[in-house]
Amino acid sequence: MAETENSLINEKIDRAILIIRGHRVMIDSDLADIFGVKTKRLNEQVKRNLSRFPMDFMFQLTNTEKRELVANCDHLEKLKHSATNPYAFTEHGTIMLANVLNTKLAVETSVLIVRAFVRLRELLSSNKELERKILELESKYDKQFEMIFKAIKVLMRQEQFDKNRPRIGYKIGKEE
Repeated sequence: MAETENSLINEKIDRAILIIRGHRVMIDSDLADIFGVKTKRLNEQVKRNLSRFPMDFMFQLTNTEKRELVANCDHLEKLKHSATNPYAFTEHGTIMLANVLNTKLAVETSVLIVRAFVRLRELLSSNKELERKILELESKYDKQFEMIFKAIKVLMRQEQFDKNRPRIGYKIGKEE
């Protein structure tokens, strides 16, 4: 795959990772687009290979989750008129999906999807590590640094909501 093609696919993948039911997932229609197949074909392959998709690999959204998804993700507005609720695939589900689709593009793209999930995990992990270190420093020093630590915490929270920063995924529903 060419480098510009990879970067376009990476952008699609980053936009497609959502948080639903406390899990980082990708919706069937986004995966179909990324893998270069029709959503109907993707779901047919899943149904033919259902034993490969346990509940921790894939789940179907409820009507409420579907409405929230459509309301919060403009690129998924087409789901509004869909008769069936979409399926959400975890990282492991996307890998299994690439295996059952077994197209060259699906196999190549699955590597990019796994890397996107890893990047997201690293990003979340680095923020937790930074927060832990700040709390550790805060406990060591007295009141003279209290104002500085408060300012750093505010900046960390603002950084998470910075609109100019490229986002990876979108939170849907309540976390468990």
